Amino acid sequence: MRLKRLGSLHQSRLSFMRILLRRLARENWTFSCREFDIDANGVGHAVYSAEGPERTYSLVAFAHDLPDEMRSDRVIAEAWDATFCLFDGIPSGADIERLSRNVPLQEAGRISEAELSLSRANRSVRLWSHVVDALAAGEQPDIEKVKAVGYLMRTTAVYGSGKFGAADREMIAGRPEMRAPFQAEMLSVFMTRTFVRDLVQHMARTKGGARTAALDPAIAQSLGIGNSTGLGMAPFIVNHPVLFNNWIAAREEAIARVRSVATATAEERSMFLSILERSGMSVADWHSSHPIQQARLVELRQDLATLMAFVTEADLTDDQPWNRLINWAETALTEEGQELLASLILEPYSGLVDGLADEMADNDASVFSIDGAMTVGEVCRLIDASFGWALDVDWSAPGSIARAWYVSAEKLEPRLGERFEEPIAAYEQPLAPARDAAAAHAALSGFAPDMPISEFLRLHPEHRHTVRRAQISRIAPYGEIRDNTISADVLPIDMLRAKLSFFGATHFDPRSDRWVRICMYAGAPYPEDLMADNADFWGYPALPS
Repeated sequence: MRLKRLGSLHQSRLSFMRILLRRLARENWTFSCREFDIDANGVGHAVYSAEGPERTYSLVAFAHDLPDEMRSDRVIAEAWDATFCLFDGIPSGADIERLSRNVPLQEAGRISEAELSLSRANRSVRLWSHVVDALAAGEQPDIEKVKAVGYLMRTTAVYGSGKFGAADREMIAGRPEMRAPFQAEMLSVFMTRTFVRDLVQHMARTKGGARTAALDPAIAQSLGIGNSTGLGMAPFIVNHPVLFNNWIAAREEAIARVRSVATATAEERSMFLSILERSGMSVADWHSSHPIQQARLVELRQDLATLMAFVTEADLTDDQPWNRLINWAETALTEEGQELLASLILEPYSGLVDGLADEMADNDASVFSIDGAMTVGEVCRLIDASFGWALDVDWSAPGSIARAWYVSAEKLEPRLGERFEEPIAAYEQPLAPARDAAAAHAALSGFAPDMPISEFLRLHPEHRHTVRRAQISRIAPYGEIRDNTISADVLPIDMLRAKLSFFGATHFDPRSDRWVRICMYAGAPYPEDLMADNADFWGYPALPS
């Protein structure tokens, strides 16, 4: 649970995009484009529907003619190339009219409980123009330019769970297709990818007329949806300790199950070696302009070379082969390589792993109630267990408390500032659980161990949030980051990567220590091609025939 290791996690069988596509294929969901009313300037709306065994969901997309000077990935932007919502059911004409007045405004508008998510996206201008021009001229786009970017549009937010009036998570949590985390958001992005493909083809046809080429399906499949993610997402894993615990616990349980496999079959061994080779191809195509990620990529490529050489000679059949491989990696590979290997050994074992997806949600709000009868001594022991390392930190040292999390007044989004350079201390949010745990532990030491914690909190209500987190740790041992989230050298991108790896993102490209670009669904089949045979391993490039 150290940040550097959390910042080395990779997608796996338990990533939310893969969970979703496996279900869609298994249950034979059908997809259709109900409306595509977009003019020659690229302005209008479209409706795409996904119909499952019990319910239908619809992506309502609005396309806009956005001047270049207004295009921005910043959350403070007020206009976008496209805006979307995921509608619960099939929208009527009145719904479309209502949404047309609100969805393009995003935060300035309001949606309803009939909508499950709200999102927006901007074009990758150079690649978009290149693809439109090439197709309009009857040609295919340059594959190297496509690979260099990887997406035609990138989302700058996909909001759900009650934000801006959308349906609360509790309204859909009991639906089988929504039981795993973030399934509504992942469905929205999956359908957005189809809309983007259709829109670029429409714009090319508008420009080129009869000579326009159809986008090569292989090129279309290589394109994902980009995403720019910043500090607004980073505090999520601090603010949701039970949910984050459930993600990590499911992954750890999956790894433990595979490490316990006594004997690997020839088919399991062959699948692992194939996925390993395909993963090497993916890493070879992974590029970043950020020096930290560049250094990690150099190490990861070295790790893969070391791993390939080792498994070529190693016995991956008997005597708990995957356990032996993980033990070897702990001294032979970097954390980045170790975590990639931990994801890869899960791939041959769908029967051991996939069922854990249903345990990754957090639907029990009762755990957030404080048990006032618990004794001071027991709370101290819980703090020791989760934050013993933090009790020895000098929390008066400037380097230990150099940063402060706060919420911007303009956009109500989390921000990270310099405590001693900006006037933000008075607005600090409780996103430094290690520092707060040390302060609570010191205060508790002055009280009798058998005193009820309610009596302590009556005198010191400022420690309620720490006592709550300590009690939550009884059921959420992976709920706490074992690092200082306000130190001078904290890297918020590690928090972003941890969360995004569970989404299923690949090719992380930090643009600073505070925001990152990723790609989603690159290589995935489109809805009309989705089937059990291609629903799972699309994140790994195909081997040359």
